[in-house]
Amino acid sequence: MSTTSADGTTTDPAGTTPAADLIPAPRRVIPGGDGFLALGPATALVAGEGAEGTARWLRAELGAATGLPLPPADSAGAGAVRLRVDPAVASEIGAEGYRLDITEDGAELTGADPAGLFRGAQTLRQLLGPDAFRRAPLPGREWRLPLARIEDAPRFAWRGMMLDVARHFMPKEGVLRYLDLLAAHKLNVFHFHLTDDQGWRVEIKRHPRLTEVASWRSRTKWGHRASPLWDDKPHGGFYTQDDIREIVAYAAERHITVVPEIDIPGHSQAAISAYPELGNADVVDTTALSVWDSWGVSENVLAPTDEVLRFYEGVFEELLELFPGRFIHVGGDECPKEQWRRSPLAQSRIKELGVSDENGLQSWFIRHFDTWLTARGRRLIGWDEILEGGLAEGAAVSSWRGYEGGIDAARAGHDVVMCPEQQVYLDHRQHGGPDEPVPIGFVRTLENVYRFEPVPPELTVDEARHVLGTQANVWAEVMESPARVDYQVFPRLAAFAEVAWSELPPPDDRDFAGFERRMTTHYARLDAIGVAYRPPTGPKPWQRRPGILGRPIDGEPPRK
Repeated sequence: MSTTSADGTTTDPAGTTPAADLIPAPRRVIPGGDGFLALGPATALVAGEGAEGTARWLRAELGAATGLPLPPADSAGAGAVRLRVDPAVASEIGAEGYRLDITEDGAELTGADPAGLFRGAQTLRQLLGPDAFRRAPLPGREWRLPLARIEDAPRFAWRGMMLDVARHFMPKEGVLRYLDLLAAHKLNVFHFHLTDDQGWRVEIKRHPRLTEVASWRSRTKWGHRASPLWDDKPHGGFYTQDDIREIVAYAAERHITVVPEIDIPGHSQAAISAYPELGNADVVDTTALSVWDSWGVSENVLAPTDEVLRFYEGVFEELLELFPGRFIHVGGDECPKEQWRRSPLAQSRIKELGVSDENGLQSWFIRHFDTWLTARGRRLIGWDEILEGGLAEGAAVSSWRGYEGGIDAARAGHDVVMCPEQQVYLDHRQHGGPDEPVPIGFVRTLENVYRFEPVPPELTVDEARHVLGTQANVWAEVMESPARVDYQVFPRLAAFAEVAWSELPPPDDRDFAGFERRMTTHYARLDAIGVAYRPPTGPKPWQRRPGILGRPIDGEPPRK
């Protein structure tokens, strides 16, 4: 029998395999012949123990698209779709793995665990064609599954996307939509960037001014930092704790872990504007600060005091009740030290703690919360700047300034999530042409993302085991609307998802032409969902902007 490899190529002499257009590419496909399994009003959905959640999801999603009821049944009759969880699949394929068998008599989807079963359900949906992603059925449409056996499992345990809602707020409904999009691409981590200089987005009941004051700014820079244009309307918003519970529950149903980020000690001007005692009041009038209305890195950082530690312990105590996942992200990036250098209080703290300099002061800050979180059964993760001044033993690192931070962390025995801005910052422009809207940063095409390799070749086998996985980051300075987020994220997130999931050859050997062929079908899926992706032929007229915002901005320094 013929097989299809992870790069989409086939050895089937009869032609393309039935699953040749799947994204991300599965590990192994064995075609089952030219026939098909027809689905109809009588097709039952049989859910074994542990499969109930995936059955509900399939019935809801496929029911909306096909109009088929997919009624539950106690046993698998002819033509039924059977779902079951069998841990033995994990030993054969791997965690989050699944096996999908489709014959003319029925389909059986077996997951190594409930998460693997759900990943397999994404594959089953793709096999029904792009119309299976619609929200209403097409009259007269017949629904068929190609005959095949698919065996699949992810390469990495951490396959994530970070969404910045601090710079431009995304309402809850938009966040839920993005969780569906992550699930459709077999991604399993949603890194939720909730705070920054430009806004605080999560309700903290013991500190109400964080949402009363810090969640709104008076105006917003239009475009990136070089733009002279402003939107003079107030901008803001926040998620209530009930909103957060709904988001976390929605993600959990899709086997996605939400990792919240509260940025400390830098990127904190919004919080300081609400509570001036958090800032370095001995060198700056913190009572005069407002939520920052521009982009870049503010010099207003947290003061290194015990009172600030207690304040943020209170913040994290409430977060731990809302986010049950193991990891809590504390930022730790881009913390200017000038105020600490001028602050008598900060200099006194350096001497008191016996640290060498301001980097040591930041290390003390991060170590405190590493110890605090560890005592509560959680793990701290932060951007690679947390390596400066020494890193707490249990902390993990998000390597964003290239590979170097991740390499250093892995060699020191720390777990790493690789997200270098040169490869997987999706706010960077997708093309160098003049029509690209707000074309900032590096040019990173679909092919660039597809050839990204998360594991640096410099690492030994043992060191590489510390690479938990990879993540694409979506910073929202220039994304003032959901359509702009879609345009920046897609189609590149599809390429990233395949890098994170599939066992691909080395970057130079990857079949990008084959991936582009499969993307032809995937664009139709995105159309059915309603994703405003960047077309492969370039931006449409409504996606362009004339004038200064259409001019490439070269030489932008790395930034968040």
